[in-house]
Amino acid sequence: MPNIELLEKSMPVAPIRIAALGCRELAEEVDRKLVKFRKELVERKQLSAIPQGYSEESFIVECECPRFGTGEGKGYIKESVRGTDLYIMVDVTNYSESYTVCGHENHMSPDNHFQDLKRIISAATGKAHRINVIMPFLYEGRQHRRTKRESLDCALALKELSDMGVSNIITFDAHDPRVQNSIPLNGFDNFSLLISFKALIKSVPDLRVDNDHLMIISPDEGAMSRAVYFSNILGVDMGMFYKRRDYSTIVNGKNPIVAHEFLGDSVEGKDVVVIDDMISSGGSMLDVAKQLKERNAKRVFVCTTYGLFTDGLDKFDEYYEKGWLDRVITTNLNYRIPELLERPYYVEANMSKYLASIIDIINHDVSVEKVRSSNEKIMSLMEKVNSR
Repeated sequence: MPNIELLEKSMPVAPIRIAALGCRELAEEVDRKLVKFRKELVERKQLSAIPQGYSEESFIVECECPRFGTGEGKGYIKESVRGTDLYIMVDVTNYSESYTVCGHENHMSPDNHFQDLKRIISAATGKAHRINVIMPFLYEGRQHRRTKRESLDCALALKELSDMGVSNIITFDAHDPRVQNSIPLNGFDNFSLLISFKALIKSVPDLRVDNDHLMIISPDEGAMSRAVYFSNILGVDMGMFYKRRDYSTIVNGKNPIVAHEFLGDSVEGKDVVVIDDMISSGGSMLDVAKQLKERNAKRVFVCTTYGLFTDGLDKFDEYYEKGWLDRVITTNLNYRIPELLERPYYVEANMSKYLASIIDIINHDVSVEKVRSSNEKIMSLMEKVNSR
């Protein structure tokens, strides 16, 4: 069990309860890991008296958000959460769920999921000891700043959760973590992931991590800091693409990309890892992969936290068949269509154990820095890679 020495010396603030909105499968995986962690810790501590609610067969609390015929909804928690450390897990990207409005089926949007989150917080009626929101894909995280006359959706959402009494917000690879400045007195934990890179190494046994055989690529300016971090700690070179846009035209609310321009050393004969926080439609990522292959890169691996695939998988299938793309690695933190899991190029990075560890650490009210820091984990991973 991770961080067991840290947890041995501390006590939980309250019994854990987990509520799942749009991510039941992930929540159940996390629950199983947490149950296992707690049983191991109880055996190791050899406690004569176990704190109430500390070791359970399940920590999941049943809840739902039923709808009236008009589409209006309400939140309903089916058991008491009084005095508990409540963790509400929500996947705002899960469009597979639906509801009916006057006989018409509507798929759940991020706005709908956020409203349901607020309904469940309201249903707790202030009786929980502490409310924590685990929102892996941060709601409106891409609308994180204002240019011209625009809304500040992410900041407003965080402020609203703060005003409703949420103590901690846990997210992963926020598009811009500086949005936490909108709630400076609240807990905001943004975890950057190395799990996708770890999954890549496991799925490609012959991957050689050194400066002669590997290169880290940033697909745009926004992913630069992430790529710089990985290239430094792995001791390999880094390159980046920047987007040349047509600012005289607006298509689907944004300026279209004219071309991706590359800055960096030669990628010829090297494996390249393209690192970013998400794949949305995937157009930019696919163009980057194609250009890297045209520059004679050996293999192209794409590692992201979220795989949204908003335009489907046809283009990814085509690029894989043409040899322009070798692997796509994303986590299980957001909804993915079942067809994706069957693709030969897709690799899943399972985050359930990591999430359970985070919940356990926060419930014990100790520092999350050991969980957040990736340096030691990456160095340990590199030792294993170099020794095989």
